[in-house]
Amino acid sequence: MNIPDVSALSLHDPGPSFTHLFPNNIEIQDDRYLQKLKSYAKSLPYTIESYSKMMDMLDFIILRIVQCVEAKDYEVGFLQWDSMLSYWSMLKYPIPKDRRIALAKIYFYVSITPGMPAQIIATCADGFKILTESKKKISIEDLRLSWKPIYNILSQDLFLSRRQFEYTQLSWCMGYIAENSRRFFHPAAINKMLSTFIPLINGSQLDTILSSQYYLLSFLPLSHPQSYLPMLLRIWESINSYKYDERMLHFLSKLAEMHVSPEVSDPRKIHSIPDDEISEDEGRPNGSNDTNLKEDAYWPGLYKDVGIFSEHEWSLLMCKCLASMEIPLADTGSLTTGPSADNQAGFEIGRLPKPSWRISSLAKIIVYSMAPDGLPAPPSNALTPLFSPSPSGMNTPSIGSSTLGEYLSAPLGKGVQGKGKTYLAGSKALDSLARLIASVESFFHPTNSGDWTTDLSAFIKLIAYNFNKRWYEERQPDCETPLNRRLSRAMKRELVKSLRTVVLLAMFSEDSGTVSNIQSCLKSMCVMEPDLILHPILERAIPSLESLTETQRTIAVIKALGAVAPAIICRDVYYPGAKYLIPILDLLIPGIDLNDPSKTLCTTAFLVEISQYIQFSDLSDTSGTIPTPTEHNPQQNEFAKSSGKLPSFELNGFGDLVSDMESRLSPDEEDTLLKDSTASFADWLANFIRRVIQLMENLPEEGPDGKSGGTTEVQVVDSVVGACSQICVHLSEPLYDLVLKMVFDYASTNVRTNAVRAIHQLVECVANANPDKTLAMFFPFCAHKIRLELENGAGSLRTTSSSIPIPSDATLHWNLAILRGTVFNDGRAVVKYRNELLSLVQLLHAKTYSKRGFSWTGKFLSSMLLTLTHTYPYENKFVNPEEWESEEFRQTHHQHWGKRYAKEDISWHVPDDEEIDFAVEIFKKLIEPTLTTLEHLLSESGITTVHISLKVATEMQYGAMIFAGDLLDLMEYLHLSLVRYAFGGVPTLMKYHVRPEDLAYAAETSDILDEIPEMLASLEALNAGFCLTDPSDPRHQYMSGLRWRFGDFLHRASASLRQQGEENTVDAVHMLLRSIRTYMLEYGDSRDGYFVNEDQYVSTKNVSRLYAQQRDWPRAVYVRRARFYHSARLRWNSIDRLRGPLEDSLIDDVTQWSMWHYAKVRISSQSLLESFSLSYDGVRRRALPLLYHALEFDADDDERMKGALWSLDISSFGKYAISEPTLATDLLTKLLACQSNEKTSIQSCVSTVFDNCLGAFIEPNSLVYDVSTPALHKVLAELKACLGVGPEDELITDKCRSNRVKRIQRQDEAADRTHKAVLAIAKSSKTHWRYAIVAMRCLRTLVRRDKPLTSAQMTYFLESVHDSQPTIVSTFEPYYAQRAVLKITRTLKLRTFCTSPEDLYLGRNQNPLKQTVVMDNPSHALSQKFLKDYRYSTDINQDLLFCDKNPQGWIAWGRSIALYEPPHPTHSSLLPWESASQEAVSAASQIATRSEFWEKLNKYLSEENSETSMTQDNVSCIKSIFQLLEDEPLPAVKPILDELLKNKDVDKQRAAAEIAAGIIGGSKHWPLIKQKKLWQWLKPYFKVIFNQNLKSDTVGIWSSFLEYIFYKTDPRRVQPLVDYLFELFETADLNTELSFDAIKFLSLFRSCYEELGWKSLAWLDDAVDRYWRELHSDHDDVRSYIAELLAFADKINWQPRPSLPTVEVFAKECRALPVDYDIMGVRGNYNQGRVAELVRDFKIWREERVSGVRAFQSKYDRVAILVCRWLFQVVHDTNAVCAFDYILPLMPELFHFTEVNDNDELANRANILLVRMCGVSPPRPLIHPLLDTIFEAIQSSPSWRVRLKALPLVQVFYFRQMPLISDVKVVQMLEVLGKCLDDEVVEVREMAATTLSGVLRLSPRSSVLTLKNRFVRLARNSHIPSKKDPTYNKCVRQRHAAILGICALVDSYPYTVEKWMPELLTNVLAEHTYDPIPISTTVRKCARNFKKTHQDTWHEDSKKFDDQQLAALSTLLTGSSYCRSLSIHLCDVLTTDFGVDA
Repeated sequence: MNIPDVSALSLHDPGPSFTHLFPNNIEIQDDRYLQKLKSYAKSLPYTIESYSKMMDMLDFIILRIVQCVEAKDYEVGFLQWDSMLSYWSMLKYPIPKDRRIALAKIYFYVSITPGMPAQIIATCADGFKILTESKKKISIEDLRLSWKPIYNILSQDLFLSRRQFEYTQLSWCMGYIAENSRRFFHPAAINKMLSTFIPLINGSQLDTILSSQYYLLSFLPLSHPQSYLPMLLRIWESINSYKYDERMLHFLSKLAEMHVSPEVSDPRKIHSIPDDEISEDEGRPNGSNDTNLKEDAYWPGLYKDVGIFSEHEWSLLMCKCLASMEIPLADTGSLTTGPSADNQAGFEIGRLPKPSWRISSLAKIIVYSMAPDGLPAPPSNALTPLFSPSPSGMNTPSIGSSTLGEYLSAPLGKGVQGKGKTYLAGSKALDSLARLIASVESFFHPTNSGDWTTDLSAFIKLIAYNFNKRWYEERQPDCETPLNRRLSRAMKRELVKSLRTVVLLAMFSEDSGTVSNIQSCLKSMCVMEPDLILHPILERAIPSLESLTETQRTIAVIKALGAVAPAIICRDVYYPGAKYLIPILDLLIPGIDLNDPSKTLCTTAFLVEISQYIQFSDLSDTSGTIPTPTEHNPQQNEFAKSSGKLPSFELNGFGDLVSDMESRLSPDEEDTLLKDSTASFADWLANFIRRVIQLMENLPEEGPDGKSGGTTEVQVVDSVVGACSQICVHLSEPLYDLVLKMVFDYASTNVRTNAVRAIHQLVECVANANPDKTLAMFFPFCAHKIRLELENGAGSLRTTSSSIPIPSDATLHWNLAILRGTVFNDGRAVVKYRNELLSLVQLLHAKTYSKRGFSWTGKFLSSMLLTLTHTYPYENKFVNPEEWESEEFRQTHHQHWGKRYAKEDISWHVPDDEEIDFAVEIFKKLIEPTLTTLEHLLSESGITTVHISLKVATEMQYGAMIFAGDLLDLMEYLHLSLVRYAFGGVPTLMKYHVRPEDLAYAAETSDILDEIPEMLASLEALNAGFCLTDPSDPRHQYMSGLRWRFGDFLHRASASLRQQGEENTVDAVHMLLRSIRTYMLEYGDSRDGYFVNEDQYVSTKNVSRLYAQQRDWPRAVYVRRARFYHSARLRWNSIDRLRGPLEDSLIDDVTQWSMWHYAKVRISSQSLLESFSLSYDGVRRRALPLLYHALEFDADDDERMKGALWSLDISSFGKYAISEPTLATDLLTKLLACQSNEKTSIQSCVSTVFDNCLGAFIEPNSLVYDVSTPALHKVLAELKACLGVGPEDELITDKCRSNRVKRIQRQDEAADRTHKAVLAIAKSSKTHWRYAIVAMRCLRTLVRRDKPLTSAQMTYFLESVHDSQPTIVSTFEPYYAQRAVLKITRTLKLRTFCTSPEDLYLGRNQNPLKQTVVMDNPSHALSQKFLKDYRYSTDINQDLLFCDKNPQGWIAWGRSIALYEPPHPTHSSLLPWESASQEAVSAASQIATRSEFWEKLNKYLSEENSETSMTQDNVSCIKSIFQLLEDEPLPAVKPILDELLKNKDVDKQRAAAEIAAGIIGGSKHWPLIKQKKLWQWLKPYFKVIFNQNLKSDTVGIWSSFLEYIFYKTDPRRVQPLVDYLFELFETADLNTELSFDAIKFLSLFRSCYEELGWKSLAWLDDAVDRYWRELHSDHDDVRSYIAELLAFADKINWQPRPSLPTVEVFAKECRALPVDYDIMGVRGNYNQGRVAELVRDFKIWREERVSGVRAFQSKYDRVAILVCRWLFQVVHDTNAVCAFDYILPLMPELFHFTEVNDNDELANRANILLVRMCGVSPPRPLIHPLLDTIFEAIQSSPSWRVRLKALPLVQVFYFRQMPLISDVKVVQMLEVLGKCLDDEVVEVREMAATTLSGVLRLSPRSSVLTLKNRFVRLARNSHIPSKKDPTYNKCVRQRHAAILGICALVDSYPYTVEKWMPELLTNVLAEHTYDPIPISTTVRKCARNFKKTHQDTWHEDSKKFDDQQLAALSTLLTGSSYCRSLSIHLCDVLTTDFGVDA
């Protein structure tokens, strides 16, 4: 099959024709992807290749992929053709579905093939995702996949064994593949998945919980969750883990979004989908399926109470949502319990793909759960709506007939019983969201911001974004959401109201992330309800822009205006908004301010945003004359005279901010206002241009680089110019003429040395809009000025380096910059001046000798050539050109503002013959003579006479005598600069053509090693707008020849410069390198970059996007898209550049320059070399020998060596060389030889190169070629049949296969050579220790699973595990050697026991002692027996089966379980090892049986260090030796270990522990008789080890010894040790005089039970009873251990309670049983009896307690601290929920703990425990009892301290668990708090008020109104007598209670003013300003808070007050109003504080 020949396509086609795109037999009308291709084709100005031809090309690429996969040519051929497929995809041709499916299958099966290299897996995983990510292109009906192969690899790779230290990204890749392929897993596999994953869960081990959760949530199909979702939610509810929450929320967000459509989960679909992908070990169990439906039955979907969730589940979700905001109340970290529990997780969980951000997940869950599912409440009248007002009919007792407490706590709930609950807009989810927003409202305020503010702002942004997305999805005709479940307009409006207040608060935040989120949120909201958003923004913006006093506030409102710009200028978004544009623009003029860059950047961003949607044209005057601007008056207030003056706003009955004017204006009236306002455009534009010019004049002076100021100033100028450009494009003709005249007037009458770059950019702006007019006006003037300046000597001072220009050159530079700007856009306008331009450029070249002069000449020439020869869009106006030019549009363009298109027409500049001829003429008349001069100068000069020859030549050329030293600079700069810029300006002038001999040469010298030519992919050139495409065209031939001459000159010049040595200059070399870069890289998309265009296209879409999945866009997006597509075609042509001899010479030159003496040149050359390697194949292979040569020490050139090393540090070189086995030998030997150079700088370079390269040096492995892949071969066979593969293709496949086999052989041979070379270096006594470590790492990597192990490897590694020459620095070598021993022994074990290549790769050895036991009848009794057998099975016999890991059965048993037989009594179970590796085993035996080896190792292990525990690598190394050799080394070790055990020195003890642990670990599979002898030898030492020699500094060592022994070990394997330890524990005295004598045993026992985990359950009851007897031990440390065991016992005894421990039963009962049934067994039952005992005993102990300094010694305090520790640990564990069953009965006592004043530790621990418990969601049945207990403490406790500490607990618990608390309980809470307002202690009263204000915010409105009336009545009926009156204190307390209640009401609405609030503030509170303290203090504090929280919104809030109320409020705020003068002063204060017209 041949690639189609498309090279004959011509640029000068009559235009894009589409008849050739699709053959007649293809129907494109119904294929949206072919229609999309047609749209792309239509957007280009040239024809593109036909669909059939591109399909032929696709088939050819697919054929090559198939051949590579079939030949198993993965790493070379497959990667090549995969990249070709990626490049092909850039061209936007759709892939046919059958090809897409076949490719997806190939990529999937290749990625899950065991042994596949990581790069291939990653490539295939990404490829699979790209092919299948569109749900419309491919679905499960088209493709099914098997999940089990992924799981098999993932489960085997995820958790590492103790001898594994090398891990890859395999787990991440498998997880990534699973998540992307899950939608192709058949729903019928759900039961099998559950039966595989659920049994893995063990609640005592967080790793099993999180890993099983990952399997469940990544593999389970999302389409039919009805069978498993209730179960997942039940499990989630019982687990306290932040990581678990995050992944669960991510999963639920996907479910919620998918299941808005009921069809997705229809059970009938399961049977309709073919089930044809079942792996061998998968099966289809017949699990319970309660969802079978008849064919004609109605399927309602998964809808429940709230979306797909029940009320119970929804409240759990909302609790998680609140917790996710991570708002830190003043509660000592109640949210830390989940993260604390996560500390138990191993690092392996972090190797899995992370879930999406929980904030994003929560927003999606809430939005996609919204539906009209409740009784709607009336529209809210609050800015942040909550509940509808209910009639106030509450019965409140009279003040006189009851006590004050009874009055304040009277029931609030009467009269509302039986009423149906209403929800905001009839949506429960929306109502929950409103509650949530209200609860966190104060945390949005800038004064209360923190880390949480970003999360909060992101949350509301995502809520608005997803709501908008769903809203528009449901407006599409293909939407599947039922009509009765869709979002309603009322919901949309209420959502905006709910978010509006917090958005308006947070928009003034100082955090940039928060502001960015708020901008996005505002944009979404203004699209939803523009009238609710635009006017509040304008109300805030206009005062800020008028005053400009607060910079931060001004910037905030400008950003906000940019966010709501769609509501201002898009007529279809908000028709009345346009009339505000002109006033806003007038106010933004001062925003262009060089002194305030941030404000300027924001202003210009806003101008760019609005100017791309409108035409600037005066509609009030249609005469067409040029408007004349008014005189510039910076003091004039443009807004005041604007006809678009903002109206006033008031609250209507629905609480909407709407204008009374707006309600009266029709569209015609709106248009009239807008048209009148456009009369101000001329004045505004004049002011704007003046402001821009003023900014330019104030720029700093330009530096040598031509830039004014630093980065900030450059950014400001660029942003201002960007705004100017966008504005100029959208000017009407009269206004454009106005702007052009203003710019010309300024440019022609001024010369500013500080604004040369800026004036160039400004002229570019006007030239971009109308190049003809710009050139006509500027060119004659600039040409005249330039000629005049040149005649007068400007630019004649010779300079070759950047410097500040001299003043006499200023006019020349100024006009040259202007002239360059004029040739920016249209080549047809430029070509009109061809003769004048050519003449001028020639003159400039002849006369400008200064660096800036000839550089700007070159840039001018380059810009002009690019304008002439490049293909680009003419313009990007917001409407099509024909429409823009129409008279109708000119008269009514205001009606088109913000117009969006579904299709577009784009006008392109395509170079015509005249433009091309002019470009060629420039090269002939200017560039060729210059190049000839350069060649002449170079050819005439020899190495020694170059300067003299140049001197003569230059004198002839310029007629002037100059110094010889300048001649070379002039050659390099003056001439070479011009030639370089010229060739840089024609990247698309001619298309390069490839000759067959070039292809053959490229294949021979490719970087791709050992590949057949047929598999070397190359790209055929496609049509991309090149000017000269015909090689026979004389112009093409001329330009090709001239370009070759340019390259040849560069090579010869480079050689000449290098030979001249130090005489040449750095500047000259830099110019040469830039020229080489131009020659080699300036082609295709080099000046119109693909990735730059992609970023700009994406950015333009993001800025223009109004909602997700938008289908119609502004025209600018389509222009940017067309340019992006054009650049993709250019990139296609420039990707695969072929080298010729000249290119090779230049590559060699640059390689040599990269090793030159000057670092600056080296850095530039290395960057250029890296660019070459990305564009040309073969660069690396050519450069490496040159770099290696420089590393040879005999070269004796440190600078060259340094340059070579830094070049190798480039990833394209060093990593490439070390990853190729055939190249790695040279690289490693050369680098390791660098040790002979002792220079520190060289060694630092070498170290850096090693660090960079060794990560890419991986273990050679060819196992993948032996793996059987039947499923993959089946797909390949089917695809080959479709492609029509013939015999020739089969021959290529065979050839490829044969070549691959040979390549592997060569790579194996190369690996052997590398091993021998590195081993020789490593063994050399001359090798430095640093290099020895590198050598060790390399040798360790070269230990291969697929090859037998050698004696040389084993010998070297074992001899290096001890430090033969101990020094401080060399101790790292044994570390690496030990790890090498671990790897080599593990590899030997795998090679011995793995039966297939798959098993060998995955490390899945088939242990001969392993048995798979089928679980036929699982039961709870079986689980209990299994666990008890760990303790009570004593005799080891052949019937006993070991289970080393935690057994199954925690939730359910699987189908089978893996158990292990005991070893044979006399024969070895593992020996002999693999026969092919016997040499290595023998070598190990020879070394490890020698006493000297162990003595040296002992000396190394016993070295003094700071370790307080065993080092695991040391132990594992010894274990590996004893596993390998069994007891052979034991005789040599025994004497050493005997001595160590007797020595009490801590280092000796550590060495003894490490050796003993290694021996015991290695003896696991010894024959039983050998094990028995070992224990007989060790048992006598137990007493010495665990008793006599155990000291404080060794207890950690022996504890770690036990942890190692019991880690994943069946305790029956070490029965003698278990027996001794548990006997020791039983008999130990825990009340010794010294606490250490007791805790040393407890520490050992803790190590045992923690490592045994669930296996320790059999001993646990006895241990707890033993500990419980010591509950009040005298030693605090002992009590701490007791608390730990009690917490551990709760965790170990936690077990779910299905009626039968099977997955089917568990899943079914989770669906069927009521929510209150504790199926997860999470309730704390284990220690309930003991807690009851404590409750009883604490009362007695409290009476016996002795207060004072000895209080801590009392039994009460000791046990109390223990209990607090215990419960604190439980609360911070995964089973935290069980703590509430213990806390509840202990709650009264916990409050007693908090009030002790003589034991701070106890009080603090109790306080922290009570607060931390609030962060955990309690079981639902315990919520009310918990609250009742707190209420009881508040109401009944005689201690005011208890009451004071219990009150904040109410607020914390309420805030954290708000969704779980019923309205009834909230009302009761209010009643309790109301009663507390009458407390005798003022601190309690104030705390009650604070708590009340927090609770009131989210309380039913009826309760608020009732309390308001109650407090007002109390305040008015309370009278304070004189202080002498005995009732004085009581009366003050009564009034204070009323005032506190009123203040709580006011504080509960911090950012709004309720209807009742003005009267409350001015008529009630103001009257009590001078009441006695504490009443007056409370009033003033409330007034201060009110002022603080309402300052930002006072312009709105003040309208709620009448004049009298405002005066009274002033009195309240200032404190007095007793005379006229003071009253005037108060008015001033009010005006200042609130901006009110007093």
